[in-house]
Amino acid sequence: MPGPTLPRVSQDSRRQRVADALREAIINGELRPGDRLVELDLSAQLGTSRGPIREALRQLEQEGLVVSYAYRGTLVADISQEEIEQVLVPIRIVIERFAFKIAMPLLDESDFSALRKLVAEMREAADAGDADRMADADLRFHELVIERSGQTHCMQLWRTIQPRVRAYFRRDASGHADRHAVAEQHSALIDALTAGDPARLATAVDEHIHIHLDEASTKADTDT
Repeated sequence: MPGPTLPRVSQDSRRQRVADALREAIINGELRPGDRLVELDLSAQLGTSRGPIREALRQLEQEGLVVSYAYRGTLVADISQEEIEQVLVPIRIVIERFAFKIAMPLLDESDFSALRKLVAEMREAADAGDADRMADADLRFHELVIERSGQTHCMQLWRTIQPRVRAYFRRDASGHADRHAVAEQHSALIDALTAGDPARLATAVDEHIHIHLDEASTKADTDT
C-alpha cells in the first residue's frame, strides 16, 4: 500500500503496540480519512504477523477511528464537523460539567501544579508552533480533572470518546486564530476550579468547550 511510512514494531509486539502505531498515524494525519487499511500491507510495513494487525484494527474500530465495510475492507474513519457539534461536544459538556464540579473540592496543590505545568507546556508548544504537542497537553488537562473526580462512569464514558476527541483536538489545533489563547483559556479553567463556585465553574467549562467549537465551525464555513 503506497503512502505514509509507518514505524516498524518488534517481533514480540502484539495488538496494543500495533494499535498505538496505527492510532498515532491516523491522528497525526499520515493515514487520512478514506485510506484503505489492508492487513497484508500493514503486516509488511509494521514488521509483524497479520494476527495482531487484525486485532488492532478491531480495537480501532471500537474506538471509532476505522470502519469496516463488506467488499470494501477497512477504511480510516472521518470525523465530520457535524459529529463534533452534535455528538462529541454535547457528550463532553455533560461529562466535564459533572466531573469538574465533583473534582473541584478534591484537587490538591499537586494536582494544580500538574495542571499549571500542562498550561506551561501549551505555551511552549504555541511558541514553537507545535500543534500536536499543544493538542496533547490540552487533552491531558481535561483527562486529569476527570480522573481526579473519582467518577468511574465519567472516566468510562470519556475513554469511549477520547480517541475521537483527541483526533479532532489534533485536527483543529493548527487552525486556532491565536494559539497562545489556548493556554490562557485553560488558565481560566484553573481559576474557576480554585474559586470554589460551582456555577462559575459550569459556565467556564461551557464557554471553554464552545470557544473551540465556534472557532472550528467558523474555519469549516470558511473552507467551504
